[in-house]
Amino acid sequence: MSVCYALPPVRGRLTQGAPLAPLVWFKAGGAAEWLFEPADVEDLSSFLFALDPSVPVMGLGLGSNMIVRDGGVPGVVIRLGKPFAKVERVDAVTLRCGGGASGILVSSSARDAGIGGVEFLRSIPGTVGGFVRMNGGAYGRETKDVLVECDVVLRSGERRTLALAELGYTYRHSDLPEGAIVVSATFRGHNEEPAVVQAEMDRIAAAREESQPLRSKTGGSTFKNPDGHKAWALVDAAGCRGLRRGDAQVSEKHCNFLLNLGNASSADIEALGEEVRDKVKAQSGVTLEWEIQRVGVEK
Repeated sequence: MSVCYALPPVRGRLTQGAPLAPLVWFKAGGAAEWLFEPADVEDLSSFLFALDPSVPVMGLGLGSNMIVRDGGVPGVVIRLGKPFAKVERVDAVTLRCGGGASGILVSSSARDAGIGGVEFLRSIPGTVGGFVRMNGGAYGRETKDVLVECDVVLRSGERRTLALAELGYTYRHSDLPEGAIVVSATFRGHNEEPAVVQAEMDRIAAAREESQPLRSKTGGSTFKNPDGHKAWALVDAAGCRGLRRGDAQVSEKHCNFLLNLGNASSADIEALGEEVRDKVKAQSGVTLEWEIQRVGVEK
């Protein structure tokens, strides 16, 4: 990937050829042509406004639901760090959360504020920006159930506030504009005793620990649940539990999770996923859709 454009000045950190493997859960994949960690919203907005419109831009959260291909990611990858990880109480039942805040921080802040209803975010390994973009959900709830509005910086640098209705939410999908970066979101829950909130968070954490390979290099749920089906059950019925390709493996604990057992390339992981899709299609006639984002270029 060669640079043929000038980058605007920034107050945050701009790194050329930044390896992305350490920043994603699979610990695999290539580098970002440029990695930008803005100092604040103004820094991000002015950078995008001045950046050549032809340069692609991609947001990166915790990298939990993502395969970065081995050839890396062209253009600019934007990662929201500490300045975007704050959670503030707006009123008795509402929180304003930075786009870089984790699900654990949001749910624990809600608990401390006596707000229930966002406990499910405790179980999603990601940041607010990712939840908003993907309509992240778990244990019967989705982001759309608690979101009031979100603040975004568009690819043009324009700052906008989008109401829930403007996001066109469906299962694991939003109509967020291409290249838009979610810098904050407002979530509304309900009044609840902190002890009750904590008990629900504990229940969710225990259920997740029991059923998912949390201590492995993984990418979370690999495939969306098709209408009327559970993706893991289709994968299991197709005989794919434990299936391997190099160091990439279908988890034996939860077969809608792919694992990097050691030194799997992103190509190995993605090819294993495609093999699983083929086997499920042959066995059940159902075409599984990827839930994990696959970004960048092949090597």
